[in-house]
Amino acid sequence: PKHFRMLIQVCLYFYCKFLWRCLKFVMRKLTGRCELQRICYNTKPGASRTMKIETSLRDSKSKLLQTSVSVHPDAIEKTIDDIMELKKINPDINPQLGISLQACLLQIVGYRNLIADVEKLRREPYDSDNPQHEEMLLKLWKFLKPNTPLESRISKQWCEIGFQGDDPKTDFRGMGLLGLYNLQYFAERDSTAAQQVLSDSLHPKCSKFSKTEWEKKRMDKAIGYSFAIVGINITDLAYNLLVSGALKTHFYNIAPEAPTLSHFQQTFCYLMHEFHKFWIEEDPMDIMEFNRVREKFRKRIVKQLQNPDMALCPHFAASEGLINM
Repeated sequence: PKHFRMLIQVCLYFYCKFLWRCLKFVMRKLTGRCELQRICYNTKPGASRTMKIETSLRDSKSKLLQTSVSVHPDAIEKTIDDIMELKKINPDINPQLGISLQACLLQIVGYRNLIADVEKLRREPYDSDNPQHEEMLLKLWKFLKPNTPLESRISKQWCEIGFQGDDPKTDFRGMGLLGLYNLQYFAERDSTAAQQVLSDSLHPKCSKFSKTEWEKKRMDKAIGYSFAIVGINITDLAYNLLVSGALKTHFYNIAPEAPTLSHFQQTFCYLMHEFHKFWIEEDPMDIMEFNRVREKFRKRIVKQLQNPDMALCPHFAASEGLINM
């Protein structure tokens, strides 16, 4: 029975593929337009269009179309010319098609390159002998604790911003330099919010909520967490959302061309901001509930990103001007 089911599934797969090819052929004859044209003319710009274009190119039987999603950014214009020629589309009669395809390919290729850039930072370990790494770490302290000097590089003070011991370098092992890049970006670009989140994480009952609000929201039991450690953990969440492709809807909706590392870091800021609110709303009994709260938060974000019109609407300083719908 198991082998029979597998045979049925294989047959169904090839039948659907054959049926899809036939349908595409019929649609081309009826409309006089290829699938790429139909997508560009019938789908609004943004994630809906780009994701359909990406699927169409990737699933094409043409090698040119298959490889177009992974070309070098500098080769995109030439690739579009080749696609137009292959599909026998006159660019003078269909100028908008070339423009739309270029925008989509810039996003698709850019997303793949962003994964590579993020992966490179994640794989680079923190090196205390590297002056640039050390400078970034000291800047993180300066932005989070502007009125408190760091007494020495190895110090118990690091625990005040949520590291586990005297030397933060050991805490960066899981996410490498990516964790430090994100934390410093949040602390520098959105310093007011970062300092507020840090303050709340240390003293949740003394946050911006008044005592009445805490009682009203039943947040009197809410406890704090280690800011820096949670930042590295949320970096891991952002990284996995990126690699899995879940962030395509967000980036394809907000980045008119190729998404960049700045877009990723702004998304991290958003996730930190939202996780902090979510943590308070969940009202955990103790820090041992962190993994449960984090997983619930992850599922909520993934569900939001399944909507092709979704952009993780930033509303803080780090992301001003990010939305470009």
